[in-house]
Amino acid sequence: MVSTAEIPAKERFAVWREVSSTRWLPLDARCEAHLEGTFRARASFSELGPVQVVLLTATPLSIHRTPKLIRRSDPETFLVTCTVRGRVWGEQDGRHSELRIGDLSLRDSSRPYLTRLAPNELAAQTVCLQFPRSFLPFPQRDMRELLALRIPGDQGVGALSSRFLLHLARHLHEFSPADAARLSTLTLDVLTAALASELDAHRSVPPHTRQRALMAEIRAFILRNLGDASLTPDVISTAHHISLRYLHKLFQAEGQSVAGWIRECRLQRCRRDLADPLLAARTISAIAARWGFTSPAHFSQAFRSVYGLSPRQFRRQCATVRAD
Repeated sequence: MVSTAEIPAKERFAVWREVSSTRWLPLDARCEAHLEGTFRARASFSELGPVQVVLLTATPLSIHRTPKLIRRSDPETFLVTCTVRGRVWGEQDGRHSELRIGDLSLRDSSRPYLTRLAPNELAAQTVCLQFPRSFLPFPQRDMRELLALRIPGDQGVGALSSRFLLHLARHLHEFSPADAARLSTLTLDVLTAALASELDAHRSVPPHTRQRALMAEIRAFILRNLGDASLTPDVISTAHHISLRYLHKLFQAEGQSVAGWIRECRLQRCRRDLADPLLAARTISAIAARWGFTSPAHFSQAFRSVYGLSPRQFRRQCATVRAD
């Protein structure tokens, strides 16, 4: 992570300008002179396989990808930005867009562009994904039609993709290397589905890509609603406008069941909470209920069958290890 928090106020923007261009891709960051003294920024960098991810929080600034910088270095990538908080304004190829929370926008690193964060606001937060252009199954001339356009995050496939990316941004620090490898494919599939919808080009998207994108959305939906005891396959299929039979077919193709994956995720969350010393005062039944287990006896049985210990024994074991 890169942050200006520990840098003297007068030096913050100059340091940020240098570091951000080095860590991401060559960019020219600019800030109004009267705002440099109050400038603040923080960026978390991650890699999901070939997909580079940056979660950026910053007070008002503009980011320029100029012809000179493109000649210096061009990774020939696409960048997809999703607004997490505040507003973002962008321009490329003569198109302009204003993005609000959840909206998406596409950029091409080989063409000049301008992005403004938090115009007229205190701060904005965005998640930006960068990946090789060759990873999308569309002709380049078609992709140019989408550059800098606003892809609404509140309707259609764009809404599904938006929710996935917002969830990714909020939990980026929780993913293990194994998670990252799996998420790279899911993320690209989700983006492909969103862009295909905008291009009205579903026929050019392989069926397996659309299927994986749908599965990514379904899994993100389940994770967001794990604590809801009424989360059932019927609820999930209805939320995604598919039949219950097709939902089960999607999970069976991956050697799982819907209910089994929900139970596995809930048990993982409970195990994490039971091992957390900050939650030591919380009862086991309260932790179980937090993640959708309505019966303490059923939870204890399910936990023991997976981890070989009762919840109480596991919690005691964790406390002993910490004490040692």
